[in-house]
Amino acid sequence: MPMKGSGTVEYRTIDRWDGGVGWLAYPDEEMQRASHALVGDDGGVWLFDPVDAPDLDELLAEYGDVSGIVVGLDRHKRDAAKLATRHDVSVYVADWMTGVADELDAPVERFSRRLADSGFEAFTILDSSIPPWQEVGFYHESSGTLLVPETVGTASYFCAPGERLGVHPMLRPFPPRRALRRFDPDRVLVGHGAGVMDNAAGAFQDALDNARTNIPGAYRKAFQKMLS
Repeated sequence: MPMKGSGTVEYRTIDRWDGGVGWLAYPDEEMQRASHALVGDDGGVWLFDPVDAPDLDELLAEYGDVSGIVVGLDRHKRDAAKLATRHDVSVYVADWMTGVADELDAPVERFSRRLADSGFEAFTILDSSIPPWQEVGFYHESSGTLLVPETVGTASYFCAPGERLGVHPMLRPFPPRRALRRFDPDRVLVGHGAGVMDNAAGAFQDALDNARTNIPGAYRKAFQKMLS
């Protein structure tokens, strides 16, 4: 649903259900940067890789008070520090991530396999120097919610023709199946594009299983888009 500020559409809500909501701060941008506010077991709202937008706090207030801001990818610092300061909370960064905390102008808390008292399991998706990539995923077992910040997405440049969910173009040759295959989610939320809210487990497994097979179609589609 579009939300308005100053007479123009400033962000669009996505992935809304009882346990949370997502938004695209700039709905028309090609990268489709998605942010999420998810209700934790502590009753608070956790913001994952958020991009700020006018009147955003009105949306967040529908779900409760903000407990913390989470950075799921080393490149997704986005507006984490700004929102942490505004809500007087900390930014949460995985304890194995490097080069992230020092660039955040806000208090930082480290976490390991659990995200504080949120009920979200945290797990390493990628910790690589070539290519430089540090990504942590989150799974809330009781709600069946899986959040993957970057490895998979629904934005156009992630998906080969016919795919609802696709592996990042850089990872298609060698997708991190080992880190992800054990999950059977009811919904998959991503850092780029709207999430998959129905038959999510099937779309998720198809994306992992067919990442290499669909390389020609995915790269051809991306090349054609570059030329258009």
